[in-house]
Amino acid sequence: MLLQHDPFRDLDRLTQQVFGTIARPSGMPLDAWRDGNEFVVELDLPGVDPETLNIDVERNVLTIKAERLSHIPDAANAVASERPWGVFSRQLVLGDSLDTEKVDADYTAGVLRLRIPIAEQAKPRKISVTNGDAIGQGKEAKSIKA
Repeated sequence: MLLQHDPFRDLDRLTQQVFGTIARPSGMPLDAWRDGNEFVVELDLPGVDPETLNIDVERNVLTIKAERLSHIPDAANAVASERPWGVFSRQLVLGDSLDTEKVDADYTAGVLRLRIPIAEQAKPRKISVTNGDAIGQGKEAKSIKA
């Protein structure tokens, strides 16, 4: 086996692991979408012990912290070490239209899935409109979807 040592490549790899890149953020890549009456966020966290996951919401900021431990023994001579390990953290600023009191979290197969319901006050609703001229003539109010 032949390994070529390039200190600049190692420095570039370390920089990408710590700070990430635009195409691949460090530690916790995510997908987010709206699905009906809820907002769904999925974060890739392979190899993370669920006991180390910590999810907090303060006002409209959701903070996710996780820890992935290295399984390479300290005395071992690592040939390659490209998988990031340590403590990872990510914050998501949530809109006022989400109900942060009812966040549901599930961690399965290395993917953390958060389901955040749309707040009742942000859901579409019908508003009744009355016609002042028609009320005296026995006509009913007309509903309009907001």
